[in-house]
Parts: sequence; structure tokens; C-alpha cells
Amino acid sequence: MCKFNSHKNACFTGYSYDKIGKGKLMAHLALYRRYRPKTFKEIVGQEHIIQTLTNAIASGNISHAYLFTGPRGTGKTTTARLLAKSLNCQNRKGGDYEPCNKCSSCEEINTGKAVDLIEIDAASNRGIDEMRELKEGVGFLPVKLKYKVFIIDEAHQLTKEAANALLKTLEEPPTHAVFVLATTEAQKMIPTIASRCQRFSFRRLSIQEISHRLEYILRKEGIKFEQDALAAIAASANGCIRDAETLLDQAVSFGGSTALKKNLIEELLGLADKKTIFTFINYLFEKKTKEAIELLNEVIDKGTEAAEFLKLLLHYLRQILLLKVCPNLGESLLAEMTTEEGKELLKLAEKFSVEKIKVILERFEAAEQKMKYANIFQLPIELAVVDVCED
Repeated sequence: MCKFNSHKNACFTGYSYDKIGKGKLMAHLALYRRYRPKTFKEIVGQEHIIQTLTNAIASGNISHAYLFTGPRGTGKTTTARLLAKSLNCQNRKGGDYEPCNKCSSCEEINTGKAVDLIEIDAASNRGIDEMRELKEGVGFLPVKLKYKVFIIDEAHQLTKEAANALLKTLEEPPTHAVFVLATTEAQKMIPTIASRCQRFSFRRLSIQEISHRLEYILRKEGIKFEQDALAAIAASANGCIRDAETLLDQAVSFGGSTALKKNLIEELLGLADKKTIFTFINYLFEKKTKEAIELLNEVIDKGTEAAEFLKLLLHYLRQILLLKVCPNLGESLLAEMTTEEGKELLKLAEKFSVEKIKVILERFEAAEQKMKYANIFQLPIELAVVDVCED
């Protein structure tokens, strides 16, 4: 039997627990798996995509192939699984789009037991042989579900020969097959394949969107928290909801039974606090080379990674630049900050000229690149401080 038509290659969604003995769980289920969205309304921050897909499902206007592009951890694979579940839900009525999560089809997909949902990692199954086997598997009718859904993750990593084999399948697919190709590098996709798919571009999530999702999870778990702690996690996730949920899981374990607080998150992630960053930027404005370098080394000695310090510094320098040159965009940035943080940032923006901020950003951006090859990690930052203060 073709391996893509066998049970062992069905997608594993992570909703079920493995058991050892009576009533004992083998391992803790990660938060990002426990709270993986089971309905379209639970997807965070991709409203434009969800509306289009749900309208298509409700009207029965389903495409045979979709291309989901965008940064990692923004919901591409989760949305693909929801699409498969909705298409195969036995209780969904005409005009509806949400899966019931109660019928046998929904339960099989939720627990990773649906043999007609085939998930393929193109990073490790990228050759012509794998695509030939997939082509053979497509020809088989679904074992139980209405549609046989193929989710090909990291589709840009398919070899040229494999992509050409897939192309033929996409050109003339059977009516029972639906393909979802997911990729973080859309520019590497072969144009002929992309042209045969409906394309949806997933975006990075805002700090506010991620914070709301983390708050929802913590309330479900009954864990107390500080709002600033969630903002710190969200900022570190760089728009990736999965990374944020993983960091939250780590923070909950690190804090034990205590409430989730900002200082705990900063300690766990090795982050410099915002007050320290603002003080450092003030030293740059006042050309206090000695004080800036001493503060940098003091922060690093306390356990903050030089790379994390620089990342946060660049983040706030960029926000100051945007406040100077794009007032409308600056307002949206301020809306995601605390009142105190926003006031401090506005004060800094008043001190610097656009040209000065531009020069500082360029110096520290160059320092970030040099850090990758430096024997003393903070040295490129220290040299950038000297350049900025003595310019």
C-alpha cells in the first residue's frame, strides 16, 4: 500500500494523551497543543483569511488547492487542519462552516486518527519518490471521510523533480482530493504550482493580539498574572503565536504556583527591562559614553544576553523613528504600550532628530550583524556606543 494512504502517516494533531497504566498520563501536553484552535472563530489575527475560507465552505465553493504563506507560528497548519475538519464534518449543515467537534470525523481529526488527513513534511519528504507515492495515494478514494486532504508543510523545499510531479497532480486532481501547501518562503515556490492554488498570506500578530490570547489561556488555567508579563512574552515572540504559547508554558513551569509577573518573565528570558533601555538611550543622546558602556556591562553581568539587549534596543529605536516620521503609525504603536511607557517614548522622540535616530539605528544594526562573528559578544555594541557618542 502507498505509504501516503496508510494509517501511520495520518496527521497527529496533539489533542490526545498517551497513557501508561491506569489513569496516568505519560507527559504534560504543551499549552500550544492543548489550546490549538478547534474552530475558525478561535484563530487569532487572520480575519481576512478566515472570512474568505468560511464563506467558501458555507457556499460549497471549495478549491482543490490552497497555498498558505507567511511567517512560522502564525496559524497556517492549524487553519489547514480546520479546513479539513470542516469539509468532512458529518453534522455541518448547508450554509454553515464551523465543524461540530462531536461527530466521529471531527473526533478522528482532533485525535490524529483520521487516515484521510495526510500531513507531509516537505523538508524530509522532498524527493521525486515521495511525490510519486503521493500521486498514487491521491487516486484512492477516502477510507471514511468525504474528502482526502493533503497538507504539505514547507512546500518550498520540494526538489524541482518532486514539484513537477506534484504539478501534474494539481492540474488534474480527483474530486475527492484537496491540497493545502504551507510555506514560510513563498518566493521559493515554483510559479506554476503557485498559479494553480488559491493563495492566502498569513501575517505576524500584534503584541496586543498575542497578549489577549495568552490572557485567555491563563484564565482557563486559573493562573494569576500581570498584564505587563504577557506583553513581555508577546514582544519576545516576534509576531509568532506558537512561540508565545511555548514561552508562556515555560514561564508557568518556571514560576510554579506563583503569579506570572513581569520580573519573572524578564529573568526567564534574559530580558533587560524597558526602564534600563530608556536610560541607555538617554545616555546616547547625552553622549555619555562611559555611563552607557557601564550600564550595558552591568545588564549583561546580571544575566541578560547581549543579543537580547540589542534586539530590545533596536525595537525601541525603531519606534522612536516611526513616531518622528509616521505619526499615524506611531499612534498605533503607542496603543499597544502602557501609558507610562508611551510617555517615556514620546519624551525620547522629542529629543532626537530624524537624522540622528537614523544614524544610531544604522550603527546598532551593523553591530547586530558583527555580533554573529565576535569572540566578545558585547564588543560590537560597545564600539557602536563609542561611535554614536563621539560622532
